[in-house]
Amino acid sequence: MNSHSRPETAARGFTFADVKSGFLVCLIALPLSLGIALASGFPPIAGVMTAIVGGVLVTLFGSARLTIKGPAAGLIVIAVGAVHDLGGGDMVAGYRKAIAAGVVAAALQILFALFRVATIGMILSPSIVHGMLAAIGVIIIAKQVHVLAGVEPEAETPVGLIAEIPHSLLHPDPTVLLIGATALVMMVVLPMVRGLRLVPAPLAVLAVAVPAALLTHLADDKLVNLPGSLADAVVLPDFSQVLSGTSIQYILMFALIGTVESTLTVIAVDGMDPLRRASDLNRDLLALGGGNLVCALIGGLPMISEIVRSKANVDAGATSRWANFSHGAFLLLFVALIPGVLQLIPLTALAAMLVYTGFRLASPSAFRHAAATGRDQLALFLTTFAVTLLTDLLVGVGAGLLLKLVLHLARGVPPSAIVRPRVDQTRSGPVLRLRVRGAAVFPALLPIRRAVAAAGPGVTEVVVDLSDARLVDHTFLDRLETLAKEWPTATLTIEGRAGLAPVADHPHATHRRRP
Repeated sequence: MNSHSRPETAARGFTFADVKSGFLVCLIALPLSLGIALASGFPPIAGVMTAIVGGVLVTLFGSARLTIKGPAAGLIVIAVGAVHDLGGGDMVAGYRKAIAAGVVAAALQILFALFRVATIGMILSPSIVHGMLAAIGVIIIAKQVHVLAGVEPEAETPVGLIAEIPHSLLHPDPTVLLIGATALVMMVVLPMVRGLRLVPAPLAVLAVAVPAALLTHLADDKLVNLPGSLADAVVLPDFSQVLSGTSIQYILMFALIGTVESTLTVIAVDGMDPLRRASDLNRDLLALGGGNLVCALIGGLPMISEIVRSKANVDAGATSRWANFSHGAFLLLFVALIPGVLQLIPLTALAAMLVYTGFRLASPSAFRHAAATGRDQLALFLTTFAVTLLTDLLVGVGAGLLLKLVLHLARGVPPSAIVRPRVDQTRSGPVLRLRVRGAAVFPALLPIRRAVAAAGPGVTEVVVDLSDARLVDHTFLDRLETLAKEWPTATLTIEGRAGLAPVADHPHATHRRRP
């Protein structure tokens, strides 16, 4: 189904609900944008610039209705790696070369959208994505715990930073650690207290941390440092190394990981939409790429569709993309009107927010979920997790994908089902029947999505027949259920699983044909 399959109410102009949602999301986004930028090796204002562009400009480009665009924790590892590696130790030079890589990455995202390949991100294994995110979470914690304690670590690698955590916690700056620990406790506890859930935890943290910094006369180097105005914050890219091997590596990571994360977020948020409206993924990616191009040209961080802020947007009652616009407009007002207040924010408070974010990405539940879906999915999760920690994101995701292909081939999946999946379709009135041949593995999701979109709004039931499949993988089952949430007028029915045995008790576990 396309995005016009159901009328949109209250979605063509500003509504009070959108303004209210935008304001609440702005209160969450402001401190997180500052913290993500600092953790990425960018100036803190760069994160706010990205959130402003992601709200004000990307909305006008035609982004997905209910998603919030801005900097995200998922790209911290890539950004700080680019700054460090491209600068050779000079963070200022590395920053300018990193935003040059961001310009080219944004152009790649625009090309992805024009060639209509945004949906490729949908077929990436959930276990690989979760393994990547868990590794990112551990790396964020490993870096930010030292900031929270007010200590400068000696190590640079994630493993080395983890090893130094006990030393930093045992030899901290006492005042910094007290403010940071208080902020971290607030981030954990406040969402659990029913009466306090209406107050965004990051805002409550600032309400405590800023006065604490004033009362304790915290040193300036422990506070956020902002330029006098947004015009002073503009930094131009340095393209001198943009064709180097290192730069190309980061260009690919910015473009691919950003596209995958954004696509999955848009699909997930569409599933939360009370009106069940499906977004045009390629149009959204085009808007995102345009926003990233603007951000990189003026010195901002890369942006994605961010899941936590997007969920907060939906929960606050947003009805249209103007909530994202409002969030960006409010951020612009805050930076223009109260820059002095923002410079009183302690870095340790921002670090506490990021440690909390990192823990949510790498929580024990992520590992338990991978184990519950089968040993094959746990192997994919742990491989991606470990290789990402020891190398980088691109190699980690590549290792997970390679293992997935090896497992499929070892289980007898024909190569043709991976390279050129075959899905036969028949239409009987309002029922669309899709028969998957050979194996129902992740590439088969794309022809299924195309077939349903081409069928039009007259379809009320989509039947996916797995009778001829010798194997149905976890990605196929998980993403198929997600796809079904995009269909505002059709329901999903899966047939032909009687002869298939699951490898684990989880409903989305890989199923194999019984001998």
